[in-house]
Amino acid sequence: MSFSVGIVGLPNVGKSTLFNALTKQSIPASNFPFTTIEPNVGVIAVPDERIEKLGKLEKSEKLVPTSIHFVDIAGLVKGASEGAGLGNKFLSHIREVDAVVQVVRFFESKDIIHVDGTVDPARDIEVINLELMLADLSTVTKRLESVGREIKSGSKEAVILKTALEKLKTALEAGTLVRNVTLNEEERHLVNQLQLLTMKPTLYVANTDKTNVPAINGNELLCIDVKIESELAEMSDTERPEYMKELGLTESGLDRLARASYKLLDLITYFTAGPMESKAWTIVRGTKAPQAAGVIHTDFEKGFIKAEVIAWDKLLEAGGYAPARDKGWLRLEGKEYVVQDGDVCHFRFNN
Repeated sequence: MSFSVGIVGLPNVGKSTLFNALTKQSIPASNFPFTTIEPNVGVIAVPDERIEKLGKLEKSEKLVPTSIHFVDIAGLVKGASEGAGLGNKFLSHIREVDAVVQVVRFFESKDIIHVDGTVDPARDIEVINLELMLADLSTVTKRLESVGREIKSGSKEAVILKTALEKLKTALEAGTLVRNVTLNEEERHLVNQLQLLTMKPTLYVANTDKTNVPAINGNELLCIDVKIESELAEMSDTERPEYMKELGLTESGLDRLARASYKLLDLITYFTAGPMESKAWTIVRGTKAPQAAGVIHTDFEKGFIKAEVIAWDKLLEAGGYAPARDKGWLRLEGKEYVVQDGDVCHFRFNN
């Protein structure tokens, strides 16, 4: 199960430089709008000390952390919803991701031009959100035009969808993002099929050398010095810790971004651990045991019998599976068990 986060922003805010640092790939980050045209994808490991401790306990030959896909999407500009700057193409790329990281420029530079001439973070957020809302308004309006025919044919779902769409149209026209509109579970399920841009969970990243900046319109910002992160990404594994120590950093901004993105999507991690490998698996919070098993292999879900489960820290405390079993700490859970963050699982299934 893979999850993707799209990195968006106006041109020249540091998007591609951030992406380069994340993936250590040579993506063009030139001082020109629209350098990035096709989206570039990088798979980023989510830092987690738990897998290292489990691997050490089990003397695992290999450690496999969980990961998130980051997609570098070309810079949006005012008018993107009407096709400006290849806007429709870029908007379609945003539609395909699960969540959005919006990079906001706070730094001043004579060498790197701002597409609007001046640095104004609040304005930049407003420009992008407006373009996304206009694109959503177009989608909602078109769907409203067609849903009437479905209502006439007797579709109960269409009646519910029409009510939801009317709510969204009113909200969007008033400048409200879709994710801030109250919908019931059934309405939300039907609306999700439209892949609306402002429905997606969004994390705002301030490209700044400051450790914190004020919230903008109620949106908290994760501060990352993209230039420093780019330098760190180019260093060797031995050089990097020393440089971070000089800078007074206990962890990189990229590690914080990976963790924040994981949290944004409401994802959790469970583990499998043994001598061959210790591996982290990604699931959405609230996933039941058979579906969690299905992330490993579909056969595990189809033939699910039971899950042998223990919290990762209790396994460490016991000193291994055998002593944990002796203490009665290993539990057998059935199909209704909701897997918890940090569970170590062994699934029993029929072939």
